[in-house]
Amino acid sequence: MNVSRGFLHITYKLYHHLDLVDGERKSHCLNVFLSVMKYAWKKNGYKAGLRHETIHKDTGLCRTTIKSCLETLNKLNIVKSVRGRSGKTYLVNETFLRAEKLYEPTQIAVKPTQDSRFTATLEETISINNIGKIVKSFAGDTQKILDELSKLPLEELKSETVNVYLCKQAIQLKEDKERESKATYVNSEKILSALSRIKKQANPRYREKVEYNKRNGIKPWLKSET
Repeated sequence: MNVSRGFLHITYKLYHHLDLVDGERKSHCLNVFLSVMKYAWKKNGYKAGLRHETIHKDTGLCRTTIKSCLETLNKLNIVKSVRGRSGKTYLVNETFLRAEKLYEPTQIAVKPTQDSRFTATLEETISINNIGKIVKSFAGDTQKILDELSKLPLEELKSETVNVYLCKQAIQLKEDKERESKATYVNSEKILSALSRIKKQANPRYREKVEYNKRNGIKPWLKSET
């Protein structure tokens, strides 16, 4: 049985998504991602249990940088970290991958036909949607990102597959804003009057006076006339 690793195409979608990370940090995140992919095979559902020591040997990065990169990949919904009894398991988001397949050495040089279902096409461009533009434009300012995302149509937020967590928060914010806009508010004078009445009725002396008037048939509004 041939257990050779097939070709794995990482799409430009991943590279552009990491534009949210500036400078040298982007290259570190890519390096850590490639190390994870070394062990996350398709047959395992692109899932692998790894220790930071293993990634350190692959990348040469220090453990602090590795931990920071993994946290960034997790926040960007690229690699999900799941804590287990014997360490962490990392699950790769297949949105950023193209399918891999096992291959026979004799077939490597065979040119695939146009109708072949294994024909590989490399994505040269990527269309960044409104959500991606907002997240990139206001990177580092979560509240601003959520405010802007909440202005988008609900259908667009629900259909997002990359910035899922941010979109869920934006949907909640959008719903809160709609409820607030439909809310009816009681006049402040009415509220103060009601509170004053409650305070008055809670006074023991006032309650005693009311009971006295009831027993003696005294009507408060006629008291001043007698």
